[in-house]
Amino acid sequence: MAKLPDFEALAIFAKVVELRSFAAAAGELGMSKATVSKAVTRLEERLGARLFNRTSRRLALTDAGHKLADRAARLLADGEAAENEALAQSVAPRGLVRLAVPMTFGVKAVAPLLPEFFQAYPEVSVDLHLSDATVDLIGDGFDAALRIARLPDSSLIARRLFTMPRYTVAAPSYLKRQGRPTHPMHLAEHKCFSYAYLSTPNVWHYTNAAGEQASVRPAGQLRVNNGEAVMPAVVAGLGIADLPEFIVGEAIASGEVEVILKDWKQAEGAVHLVMPPGGPRPLRVEVLADFLAAKLPLTCKRRPKSGAKTSKTS
Repeated sequence: MAKLPDFEALAIFAKVVELRSFAAAAGELGMSKATVSKAVTRLEERLGARLFNRTSRRLALTDAGHKLADRAARLLADGEAAENEALAQSVAPRGLVRLAVPMTFGVKAVAPLLPEFFQAYPEVSVDLHLSDATVDLIGDGFDAALRIARLPDSSLIARRLFTMPRYTVAAPSYLKRQGRPTHPMHLAEHKCFSYAYLSTPNVWHYTNAAGEQASVRPAGQLRVNNGEAVMPAVVAGLGIADLPEFIVGEAIASGEVEVILKDWKQAEGAVHLVMPPGGPRPLRVEVLADFLAAKLPLTCKRRPKSGAKTSKTS
């Protein structure tokens, strides 16, 4: 029967190549220098070729060593990744998850779910960062974020949870006093309240069923960096706003505001869970991600149209 490859010797060889030193490799691997040297010698004898040219001052790969080095490095990396993934899945989730969420959505949709999550995972804690500003996940050290938008492509990993439509709304008192716009370009004649963190700041983009497009720069007395902050002015009949369903849905249902421009739609966004690239992710992050993916669509009374999707984004 053919013998298995000497994986230990290959891994040790890869570490020596990486650090360019038998002593440094021994220190990082927690072995004696003699053990590292013997492993490389064993590999050379097995392959019938010298892998290093060694002097007292210099360590250089031979041609055979160069040919083997890349494959050995990949074997070492794959082995470490497989072991880390297995270890991550073999223990109960515990530790801190740093999660960034838009302010109002976090208060209304995410925070009410956390007691149930903590009951299920008592050893996981959550640092919930509430802000409508787009955080730098990697630079600011976040494990994950919820974003409500149409996301551009990037290296981040995005999990689409469910759609989140936007509505252009005004109070009945405003419409009675100022008239009802029937085309997006009519908004230029009205007081409109703007939101600072749109993907295209200060521009509302519309499309109708015929494919006609219109872009409007709203102008009015109020600009906010949190969508809910505009609602008192809208309900008071002071102007028009364009807001996502989770902010304006209840006011529409109660009749406090009315949807206008019903024949025109803004590009439909969605709630995404985004995480930094790479892996495996800690189990505490995975269980929170799965929990939010399962619970948020129900909390918001909207289910995904075609199931959660995973892609790369910002």
